[in-house]
Amino acid sequence: MKILLSNDDGVDASGILAAKQVADEFGETFVVAPSKQQSGIGHALTLVEPIRVNEVNLRDGDIGYGVTGTPTDAVTIGIYEIMDDWPDLVISGINTGRNTGKGELSTSGTIGAATEAASLGIPTIAVSQHTPDDNIKFDEGHIEIDFSSSQKVLRELIQKVIDNGFPEGVDILNLNVPANPDSYEPKICPLATRMYEPVVEMRIDPRGRPYYWIDGVFYEGNPKDSDDYVLLEENLPTLTPLILDMAHDLDALKEWYGK
Repeated sequence: MKILLSNDDGVDASGILAAKQVADEFGETFVVAPSKQQSGIGHALTLVEPIRVNEVNLRDGDIGYGVTGTPTDAVTIGIYEIMDDWPDLVISGINTGRNTGKGELSTSGTIGAATEAASLGIPTIAVSQHTPDDNIKFDEGHIEIDFSSSQKVLRELIQKVIDNGFPEGVDILNLNVPANPDSYEPKICPLATRMYEPVVEMRIDPRGRPYYWIDGVFYEGNPKDSDDYVLLEENLPTLTPLILDMAHDLDALKEWYGK
């Protein structure tokens, strides 16, 4: 079994090494990820500047590949250039910080990497671990985080994929895990509305010109059965099936358009 691992936190991130430790138990692994932090870049693709790939000595002694581009670039180069054969499974993560809800899912680089792999028909798992400390989510490189909870749930999920095949009609399995869950059995959940309520802060630079920071506060209106609510309030891992087809009811649109 060939497994490609990528992320949006960078090739040196602790989370991708934690995911690799699990994936190594199931087959041959390849780590191809952005050279630096790419959180919030979504499914962006680099088209107007060159992309470089550098071999990286991973902390477990293996070789990985750092890509000077986006998570989508990394997955594309991993599949089409680094690997001799297409992967049987792609894992994006383990991301530092959760990826839940509809609002931020399209901006997540973790989901962006997963989306690119899934668009090629490759079974794909996106995995993220919630961190109560938002200050470490966007740090560069190696951060000391205990990913053992996510590793345990991810290990069992990979085994289910091997035993049962990927679920029919699903493109991405989106797994989110609390740092210390009350149970390791993931709860299958729909997407919440969003993780954060956007906050825009204007500041003034030393030359008197305005600039802006986009931040957010926790969104509090999520349904009780949704992934963000279950993760935060019930302290349980969540598993959500994602599909790439964003087209809706064609007949309903034809009826509306014909009025």
